[in-house]
Amino acid sequence: MSSPHVKSAAVAAALSALDEGRTPERPVFRDAVRALLTALAERAPGRSVEVRVPPYGAVQCVPGPRHTRGTPPNVVETDPATWLRLATGRLDWVETVTDGRVRVSGNRADLSPFLPLELGGRPSISDG
Repeated sequence: MSSPHVKSAAVAAALSALDEGRTPERPVFRDAVRALLTALAERAPGRSVEVRVPPYGAVQCVPGPRHTRGTPPNVVETDPATWLRLATGRLDWVETVTDGRVRVSGNRADLSPFLPLELGGRPSISDG
């Protein structure tokens, strides 16, 4: 695995591309999504919620009952661009869930207490 600094650079590069109206290069997009999923799993350790960002990754996180077979009862799923913006504080959790950009199921699938994320001990990148 790469260092947190490299992953932070991937997040910055992906957000920069999105800000310019471009789709980030696939390896950059993948590394950025995975870095933020890893940061979420570290911030909210557990296995009660599965967070999916296809096609780049998924993690289990949030304390609570562990899920082991079949479709998890608590799932969060979104696209890579929305995940990057949400995880870095550029989008609001409630707004993205309400407008359908983030799909949630289960009573533990609220990630708002854990967002925005930090990478490598530094605050995440945001507009503000």
